[in-house]
Amino acid sequence: MDTRIVVLTLQHIDFKVIMLYMRRLYLFAIILCLLFLNACSESQYLAQCVEGHLSIMSKVKPIEDILAQETEPQNVRDQLTKVVKMREFAIHSLHLPDSGSYRKYADLGRPYVVWNLVAAPEFSLKLNQWCFPIAGCVTYRGYFDEASAVKMAKDLSSQGYDVDVYGVQAYSTLNWFDDPVLNTFLTDDDIRLATLLFHEMSHQVIYVKNDTIFNESFAKTVEMEGLRRWLQAYGSHDFWQQCLLREAQSANFNKFLGKVRAELRQVYASELDNDQKRLAKQDVIMRAFDEYEQVKQSWNDYDGFDQWMSGGLNNARLASMATYYELVPAFQMLLRQVDSDLNEFYVKVKALGSLPKNERHAKLEKMLSSLSDNQG
Repeated sequence: MDTRIVVLTLQHIDFKVIMLYMRRLYLFAIILCLLFLNACSESQYLAQCVEGHLSIMSKVKPIEDILAQETEPQNVRDQLTKVVKMREFAIHSLHLPDSGSYRKYADLGRPYVVWNLVAAPEFSLKLNQWCFPIAGCVTYRGYFDEASAVKMAKDLSSQGYDVDVYGVQAYSTLNWFDDPVLNTFLTDDDIRLATLLFHEMSHQVIYVKNDTIFNESFAKTVEMEGLRRWLQAYGSHDFWQQCLLREAQSANFNKFLGKVRAELRQVYASELDNDQKRLAKQDVIMRAFDEYEQVKQSWNDYDGFDQWMSGGLNNARLASMATYYELVPAFQMLLRQVDSDLNEFYVKVKALGSLPKNERHAKLEKMLSSLSDNQG
């Protein structure tokens, strides 16, 4: 996830850094002035973003000191040692930016750093957007307090929106500040740790305003390529084959969700009245759960997506999943076209990012179409 609110902390910096922070403070003041012209709720949202980020930065400690002084439990130090190795790998093998990020650690005492809220109209798979000065528009709102996210979700639901709230383990400030490693990163799954770090670091390569699906699909592609290279360098062949199977299952699951989205789009585009659309929508969703059980049988009853399905299906949840996966095959195709040369890949992605949004997506959709034709 990418945070779109610029915040400030003057802790743990030397004099040379103060001038950089002063420039950011100036921009931050502009954002404050602009947002206070908006509704009171937006000002409150900004306040919780500022308070939440400042709280995180007040807890950071240099990883180097933690490892040298043994100020954290052994399991945390072991994971941070892996982070250091993965970060160096990302810089030298994935050509990701060598910034000040992920050199410090903070324990937040909770499982997620933020909770994302997404919303979509009752008869649409287009996610609602929230816009901010400088950062542009995004299709989610991040809350440092789960209760606030749930409250906003209830408000939107009462207005007829489909909503979803889900926990997020990391976010990027896009080089505005040095992002720390958080306890929310440090799962027992090394694959998850590597992909999360590669994903967040890739957001520092390019960020296109007002295009969440482009940004997230690009980061997902780098994450997957990074994992492939990491496991080839440090893992086993069998472990990599397991990862390929996991990705194939994810692709099948997203194909299944894509079919559900396509059926709902037909309903929403039809001439049915709202009551009829409501019934048709319910029918599509009920049949989707039955179909999911049938699909699982073809996966030898693999149940890795049961927890996600248990949250129910609605426009917001379905559209949110598409944000992270829908354009990934197009980016992967682009990566193959340059023989997996990541530097050249980044150049081409930046060129796409410089295009008007409609033209950019038209090119990516054309690539997706060609993939479908070849598979057909």
